[in-house]
Amino acid sequence: MLKSVILIGGPQKGTRFRPLSFEVPKPLFPVAGVPMLQHHVEECAKVPNMKEILLIGFYQPNEELTRFMCSAQQEFKISIRYLQEYAALGTGGGIYHFRDQILSGGPEAFFIMNADVCSEFPLPEMLNFQKEHGEPSSFIILGTTANRKQSMNYGCIVENQQTNEVLHYVEKPSTFVSDIINCGIYLFTPEIFQHIGAVFQKKQQDMLLYPYEGDEHTNGNGWHRAEAIRLEQDIFTALAGQGKLYVYKTPAIWSQIKSAGSAIYASRLYLNQYHKTHPERLATNKDGGPRISGNVYIHPTANIDPTAVDHSCVLNCIVGWDSTIGKWARVEGTPSDPNPNDPYAKIDSETLFRDGKLTPSITILGKLPIPYNIQLCWAGYASTIVAVTVLE
Repeated sequence: MLKSVILIGGPQKGTRFRPLSFEVPKPLFPVAGVPMLQHHVEECAKVPNMKEILLIGFYQPNEELTRFMCSAQQEFKISIRYLQEYAALGTGGGIYHFRDQILSGGPEAFFIMNADVCSEFPLPEMLNFQKEHGEPSSFIILGTTANRKQSMNYGCIVENQQTNEVLHYVEKPSTFVSDIINCGIYLFTPEIFQHIGAVFQKKQQDMLLYPYEGDEHTNGNGWHRAEAIRLEQDIFTALAGQGKLYVYKTPAIWSQIKSAGSAIYASRLYLNQYHKTHPERLATNKDGGPRISGNVYIHPTANIDPTAVDHSCVLNCIVGWDSTIGKWARVEGTPSDPNPNDPYAKIDSETLFRDGKLTPSITILGKLPIPYNIQLCWAGYASTIVAVTVLE
């Protein structure tokens, strides 16, 4: 029996995703027409013997999240539950805090994945890889190749090229370590909690020896300080070279979704994949319908007149609900796509300012409190995703 755990974070995280996350929790923001989380859930539900999907985060329970879970459970016929952390416990602390829930029913293994990644999610391949490499209790990291410069923005993995064992792991090193990077998707066995528990015990001992150190970051909550554990820095670094940790490298699509610009890029990656995964989601040219160019997703509620032409240009933008773009308007942002001439390039980690200057980015027209009658569709072209509004 298998389980999956998706780490969805909370409202204090993902500030680079604003203002999009003001209206909807970041994990539910639509990417290629469906909530970001749905891409994860769909792939987990396809894995044979998958019993349950657990969402772990520190969002307060809300209507949007509840509605998504109910809809996904009905569509994919799998149990989905939300486990709320009392505070941000890190990628390792959250799963350790809820270890009894994860181990309930006796799963032989479970996947851990970050919500803010775009991937083909090669989960069956990771299961087969685990059976073929190392001990049955070995742990698997999904990895991919980045270029030399950008690799330093991610967790870097040094592997044994014959066995794929992880020999060395460094999170965001200051100098080049390896061009193999961590994708934020893992396959663990229950034995992982022994290693996380050892870190937790050490943190408790340190808390007794140094009761006030670091309390400015935890509001004086020593228990929180002990439970805040990071898989990457606290666990993987220690497991590397011990014959327990292996990397499965994928050549398939992968990207982080940390900002609004990266959401546009991820939408295009998924839209390109829809030809083989979900052709029914792609709009097609039909008699009496609008002309479709490129990979296009049109929301089922959208009503687009085949003669609708507003002579506007909208590029590298996200246009929110209840927004209006008039005739002859040009709305254009700056794309943050990876270098198309470098097969190993990844999207850069965007910051608001760089070298004292405002970083160019996409344009976002946020939701306005004016009840215009607007419909929205996503259209994927060769270089961008375009959000188009059509007035009835």
